[in-house]
Amino acid sequence: MTNTSVPHWDGRRYYSLDCYLKRTFHEKLYKLSLDAGMTCPNRDGTVASGGCIFCSSGGSGEFAADRSLSVEEQIQQAKETVSRKFSGSRYIAYFQAFTNTYAPVDVLRGLFYPVIQREDIAVLSIATRPDCLEDEKIALLKELRQIKPVWVELGLQTIHPQTAQHINRGYELPCFDSAVRRLKDAGMEVIVHTILGLPFETREEMLQTADYVGRSGADGIKLQLLHILENTPLAQWYRSGLIRPMTEEEYLSIAAEILAVLPPDMVIHRLTGDGDKRILLAPRWSGDKRHVLNALQHELKIRGLYQGCAFRK
Repeated sequence: MTNTSVPHWDGRRYYSLDCYLKRTFHEKLYKLSLDAGMTCPNRDGTVASGGCIFCSSGGSGEFAADRSLSVEEQIQQAKETVSRKFSGSRYIAYFQAFTNTYAPVDVLRGLFYPVIQREDIAVLSIATRPDCLEDEKIALLKELRQIKPVWVELGLQTIHPQTAQHINRGYELPCFDSAVRRLKDAGMEVIVHTILGLPFETREEMLQTADYVGRSGADGIKLQLLHILENTPLAQWYRSGLIRPMTEEEYLSIAAEILAVLPPDMVIHRLTGDGDKRILLAPRWSGDKRHVLNALQHELKIRGLYQGCAFRK
């Protein structure tokens, strides 16, 4: 039986981000997706070229505000966009597109300080790569952490070297381990981005990645279904028949198994992801996010899994 008397429990069978936010900040917060105008070291030739094979030309920031605008203008634009479905007054400033610590530390200071000091921003969230977190940048994040919470999202995707090579990730697993350790030592909340259904990965390998993340010291995880997007190397693989996308049934089954192996106190920041329908080739079933999440909740109910907020004191 679930403990429905627990404040802010949202009825989900896992520790959802929404539940975590309401318990931590006592209100719902909405993300403002921002574009800092950066690139990535495996796009510009520093590590590799072309980027990760699944990453779109927008650096996975299709839902971010217009990068031609200043950050202040982007925040205003993003607030207007979400105002149709959110009536709160505080937000998460989410630097989403590309690698958001891939700039000199003085540039990052000028970028992040004005944002975190805004009264309407409750959390600064930064998506980046583990190999773009030199000591002076972590020191800057620690400074920012004295003002408000700072989340750092690391793009891991997989722990398996062969898959990492296939997807052109451009760094090795010890780099991730070091980044998590140093970020946690500096007081950051660490969120790890993983992808289910990467080329040639087995079910067991996906579970191994999730188990590793669960033991890594990270605070949260994003489970991203692999989306095949137009104008990516992955799209060429798909059209040539080299890979196939996961079916809905396969995804629901592996996602449920992963939730069962993750620590109960790990916050689930994402369970499927949104693919921009304008460039989404496959899987098309993923376009109905509400249906997918409801179907997953049903799958967890069948399995009798409760990893949710209801059991947190």
